[in-house]
Amino acid sequence: MELTDMIKRSNALKIGEFTLASGKKSRYYVDKYIFETSPEILKKIVEEITLKTTEEYDKIAGIELGGVPLATALSLSTGKPFLIIRKKEKDYGTRALIEGLMDKGDNILIVEDVTTTGNTLIHGLDIIEQIGGIIKEIFIVVDREEGAVERLKDLGYNNIRVLVRLNELLV
Repeated sequence: MELTDMIKRSNALKIGEFTLASGKKSRYYVDKYIFETSPEILKKIVEEITLKTTEEYDKIAGIELGGVPLATALSLSTGKPFLIIRKKEKDYGTRALIEGLMDKGDNILIVEDVTTTGNTLIHGLDIIEQIGGIIKEIFIVVDREEGAVERLKDLGYNNIRVLVRLNELLV
């Protein structure tokens, strides 16, 4: 079964009136936790990423919270270590923005669950690059087609792979 069909059948797409993380209002909400907590869908996402990856990478990165199950599942499948990128510095312990071990020069594959404006993803990319990581490839599970991919390309990120587009879920 295709990933798009699996996400549709999971009822992750909600129709109504929603406020998105970006603050934008929308008639559609993609409840990523519904598809990210399904072992079958998570396995299919990992299969799709594995098939479509064109770059060599050392580590996988996912932005908290939604990117963590994606990075974890991909790490278990590939044997590559993963990183958790925090949205903000924790106020205790190491105060780290990245959990896991990343060295300067590490090649990073980043996974993101759902994008609208791309703000969260861009923030995560900035953190990786500030520490010296090299972004090799970006995978987005669902793109809401509201400018995130275009913004990323404008910033020079050209190796972006989208697995499902919102319009595909609406058909």
